Amino acid sequence: MKRFLAAIQFLTVVPLPASLAIGERDLGRSAPFFPLVGLGIGAVAAGLDCLWSQILPLTVASILTVIFLLAASGGLHLDGLADTADGFFSSRPREKILAIMRDSRTGPMGVMAIVLVLILKITLLASLPAAARWWVLLLTPFAGRCALLVQMTLLSYARTEGGLASIFYPHRSRLHAVMALAALAVVGWLAGGWIGVAAGLFVFVFSLLFAAYVYAKIGGFTGDTLGAACELSELIPAFVCIVCAQRGWGI
Repeated sequence: MKRFLAAIQFLTVVPLPASLAIGERDLGRSAPFFPLVGLGIGAVAAGLDCLWSQILPLTVASILTVIFLLAASGGLHLDGLADTADGFFSSRPREKILAIMRDSRTGPMGVMAIVLVLILKITLLASLPAAARWWVLLLTPFAGRCALLVQMTLLSYARTEGGLASIFYPHRSRLHAVMALAALAVVGWLAGGWIGVAAGLFVFVFSLLFAAYVYAKIGGFTGDTLGAACELSELIPAFVCIVCAQRGWGI
């Protein structure tokens, strides 16, 4: 239970009592619970969106839902996306990329990455078929947290001096990636049928490709690349659903 609570504490802004005494060991072993936390965020987002969509224009409801998803994690993953964009698109060698990513200041590439991802999230959400909106929102944060497991499983930690994300590295297991794939398939099927399964499989494939890209750039993962994987993977369920809707496939 402490590991699950540690995952909630790490991935969300939900306040937990200090009396729970959640320690570093609990946090290091909490990664298998990341998808479950994502599923919880998705369930709340879907419920709130259902409410907002009844009383507000669809675009406004979509903006509020994206704001909620951002606020739920305290902007943790979006910050990682910005730092990754600044480093990876700097055309510098590995060590310089890592130094840029560690810089707390956000450069132009990071700003562009944030703006583009937020615009895409709002536009995709506003473009979804009404019948699929709830399950796509359920899958969105769930998919992002599964992507974290995939990258942590496949790659070693990139920094020799350690960092926040290094706490998870000693406790990683290839079983976590298998669990992520199975969870994406099962939850996708239960929520969205075969289109949900397709969305989950595309998330998994994207996670593998992005992990390969990260490895080519810096030789391993960091907390920032995990955040980038989460944010980018969250776009995929809506993309898949909209493509299927445009083709008239099952929606």
